[in-house]
Amino acid sequence: MHILIYSYNYHPEPIGIAPLMTELAEGLVRRGHEVRVITGMPNYPQRKIYDEYRGKWYVNEQKNGVTIQRSYLRIKSKPNLLDRLLLELSFVFTSLPQVFKGKRPEVIILTVPPLFATLPATIFSWLYNCPLILNVQDILPEAAVRVGLLKNKWMIRTLTALEKFAYRTAHTISVIADGFSENLVNKGVPVNKIVCIPNWVNINFIRPLPKHNNAWRHTHQLDGKFVVLYSGNIALTQGLETVIEAAVCLRHIKDIVFVIVGESRALQRLQEYCLLNGADNVLLLPLQPREKLPEMLAASDVGLIVQKCNVISFNMPSKIPLLLASGRPIVGSVPANGTAAKAIELSGGGIIVEPESPNAMAAVVQDLYNNPILRAKLGNQGRQFAVENYSLEQALDRYEGLFSDIVANRASSEGILPKFNVSKG
Repeated sequence: MHILIYSYNYHPEPIGIAPLMTELAEGLVRRGHEVRVITGMPNYPQRKIYDEYRGKWYVNEQKNGVTIQRSYLRIKSKPNLLDRLLLELSFVFTSLPQVFKGKRPEVIILTVPPLFATLPATIFSWLYNCPLILNVQDILPEAAVRVGLLKNKWMIRTLTALEKFAYRTAHTISVIADGFSENLVNKGVPVNKIVCIPNWVNINFIRPLPKHNNAWRHTHQLDGKFVVLYSGNIALTQGLETVIEAAVCLRHIKDIVFVIVGESRALQRLQEYCLLNGADNVLLLPLQPREKLPEMLAASDVGLIVQKCNVISFNMPSKIPLLLASGRPIVGSVPANGTAAKAIELSGGGIIVEPESPNAMAAVVQDLYNNPILRAKLGNQGRQFAVENYSLEQALDRYEGLFSDIVANRASSEGILPKFNVSKG
């Protein structure tokens, strides 16, 4: 098939949706499909165009068989509401010409957010008469409103209308958690329009590795320490102050070190909070190269998933499959009725504690510190669950099965024989 992936984020951005869309695109190419990606100039998470792409309107690349078409973005490092709007609109308008510089796709996959990209993707699906699959990674504008990022009533109304338009015009909506399905059904989306395909992890790349003789541990002077790791996006949905306060509660145990890995600008704010609270057992590190990720995860004894109390059914951390695949137990400081908690509990690979409660987090970390048998049990169960449910190959099977069903149903309705068929595995 000719597949067009319309994704604001893509390689070489190291975290978030970019690695996932890169693995999906390259995996589909390995299975014999032609894949074209329309994306912006790489900028995440620094919110700054990478040096080699700066000052360019368009860049076309080939990587591992994928055709990548990049377009200009208007981006500010400290955006206000208008800047965020102009950023999304710049991607909408500059990406328009790219769509016509390639073969007619048979399927379009659009990642959301950003919501405004729904407009050009819908136009293309109409022009090309091909189905649009909406891949929902966060439910907007609900997520932005709940965490206080979006307060402008006009913008909320506009984005709510755009959300309804996106759900109505998409042929199929792919969500990453059952909680997302419930959220959409409650908003009037037909249940038969929704398919749940969880985010995945390359279980051959992310795998259990020995903690001892770990070069990453040695580099950061963590030999002999009990490492509690948080790595990834530092945003309003997390509230990492809870992690720092939990670290303060455990300062009396000199072996325990909390490590937070994230974008440098966000770390500056956390550094000030550490100094204010006397958290001298917290190590703050910038985002690591992706090739170091397996070693970094293996250097930890416990992995953290952190959310605020009001993050229920509109956000699902992609870190969960990663931590499970690494064979390390998870401490989930997340709402008990949220999508993240359900995923962790189902895996058997972690323990849920009350969100925004430093004492609860500290108590469970101390229990795991004192109980290596429990740590090993949780880690083994988590790894097994990741292998059985979150592998990249399973996600590729599900997407190919979805493509097959869509093409067969369209062909049937149009009275022609389908030209694409694949086993769902």
